[in-house]
Amino acid sequence: MSSCPFHAPAGETTAPSAAPPLPLPGDAALDLDAELAFLREAHRGVLPAVRRAELASALAAGSPAPLSSAELTWAGRIAWRNHARCIGRLHWRSLVVEDCRDLSSAADLADRLREHLRVVQESGTVKSILTVFAPPSRRGGPGPRIWNPQLCGYAGYRQTDGSVLGDPANERLTAFACRLGWRPPRQPGAFDLLPWIISGPDGKPHLIPLADGAVREVRLRHPRLSWFEELGLRWYAVPIISGMRFRAAGTDFTAAPFNGWYMGTEIGARNLADPHRYHQLPRIAERLGLDTSTPRSLWKDRALLELNEAVLHSYAAEGVKLVDHHTASDEFMRFLAREKNLGREVSARWDWIVPPMSGAATAVFHTPLREFPSTPDFHAQPSPFDASAPQGCPNQKESSRS
Repeated sequence: MSSCPFHAPAGETTAPSAAPPLPLPGDAALDLDAELAFLREAHRGVLPAVRRAELASALAAGSPAPLSSAELTWAGRIAWRNHARCIGRLHWRSLVVEDCRDLSSAADLADRLREHLRVVQESGTVKSILTVFAPPSRRGGPGPRIWNPQLCGYAGYRQTDGSVLGDPANERLTAFACRLGWRPPRQPGAFDLLPWIISGPDGKPHLIPLADGAVREVRLRHPRLSWFEELGLRWYAVPIISGMRFRAAGTDFTAAPFNGWYMGTEIGARNLADPHRYHQLPRIAERLGLDTSTPRSLWKDRALLELNEAVLHSYAAEGVKLVDHHTASDEFMRFLAREKNLGREVSARWDWIVPPMSGAATAVFHTPLREFPSTPDFHAQPSPFDASAPQGCPNQKESSRS
């Protein structure tokens, strides 16, 4: 019997073809061939020497790569195809890339982000979009940033008893928004939408309030359990990742929000179920009348199943696109097969690809996967938050978790 792929040896990573690194300002070095290799797809197999020289010259001077809009589109799509933590890459060719590299101010970013949000959520079909704003003018320099990890998110209020009302993942963002002047509702709740915090190249954060109704939300109900809606649970329709950097052609785009659509377990088995997030399984188990005194009763499993069924049912009832984890697993296997037929190896993190519920019932659980560096790709970047941001927010009231 083969070992669990998560614990199996990762194997050796094949190094890219050797090429003299490109010297850059600040004693940095860049593997130019590796960074520009993706452009062969944009140019139908061969990157013209003149075009390569243009890009190399800009990078050698420490400037952003002057990609055309068509090249930028290929970069965005291939970054999605390369991203080791995404199970939904079968659809990478459908990504729409909005070239907004002429925009860098907080106000301009906010205007464009409103349009991104409107387009991706208005019909419920959820079009995948990457909006690329201006990169830093010099390599390693400051660029515009969106401080929210996602464009949509719920506030997390620290209570006097140490608990958090709302989403604990956003406690720090909530406190910083308050420092900038945001005022929560007079009666704070568990699902208060946060404003945006955006900075231009100067790094100064600007608070951008959201208009009422700007974010589409889905209220959760269950197809058989009439009491489920009384829990007051909901989630936003579309995940728009806004805190990562997009790297392509030796250039880091520090503000490049992108979205796909949700897999149900992201909401039902993580956001609403994790003990360090909304921690709803005990509440659901209580309403189900389950024995929570021992894990052998499998009360967590039963509550988790009902929560995830509610998520799938509710998004379908609202006409909002969302995929179940079994379908997503099957699609990823199709993606792997397709890439293999094209002679491309797939970088993937097993612990991110395997769904957080019923993993062994999906094909990806039994598939050895290996993560290795690739470019273009999306990467985490250091948090822009001031570490001195105060904990807590005005208008907080002692409240039970809801």
